[in-house]
Amino acid sequence: MTTPSITIGRLARQHHLSRSTLLYYDSIGLLRPTGRSAANYRIYTPSDCRRLEQVCFYRQMGLSLKEIDKALQTPENKITTLLEKRLGELDAAIRSLREQQRVIFQVMKGKAIRKRLPLMNKAHWMSLLRAAGLDEEGMHRWHREFERRFPQSHGEFLRGLGIPEKEIQAIRRWCKRGQE
Repeated sequence: MTTPSITIGRLARQHHLSRSTLLYYDSIGLLRPTGRSAANYRIYTPSDCRRLEQVCFYRQMGLSLKEIDKALQTPENKITTLLEKRLGELDAAIRSLREQQRVIFQVMKGKAIRKRLPLMNKAHWMSLLRAAGLDEEGMHRWHREFERRFPQSHGEFLRGLGIPEKEIQAIRRWCKRGQE
C-alpha cells in the first residue's frame, strides 16, 4: 500500500499559503518534500503536511522562521522556554504600544479623537468601581488583593490605564505596605 501524497499547489491551497512560500520553506530546509513525482514535481506526505501544520501554528504565535526551525527540532516538553521568551517579547511590545498610545492621547487631550477611540483610563476605572459600590477603602482592598495575588498583572493593568510609571510604583509600594 502506498502513502497518499499531495502536490505543492494543493498543499499551499489547503494552508492558505502561496506556492512561493512553500518553495522558500524548501530552500531554507524548513519543509522539504519527501519525494518527487516521475515528472519531478514535489510530493508531500502526511508527515510533511503535519510538519507544515506545526510551522503554521508557530507562525501564528509570531515566531521567526529561525525560531520555528529550532522549535521543530526541540522535544515538545522543552518548547516552553522558547514560548516563554516569545511571551516576554509580546509583553514588551504591548507595553511599548500602550506607552505610545498614552503619549498620543496626552498630546490629543480634549480633541475629538478621544470620543472616537475611547480608552479606559484611571478616571473611567475609578468611576466603574464607585458605580459597583466600592468606596475608597473598598478600592484600596481591591488594589492590595490584586497586587498580592497577581503582582505582574497588577502592574500591567495599571499601565494599561495610562497611569505614569512613577505613580504606578507609588501605588504598588502602598499596596505592599498594606500587606505587612
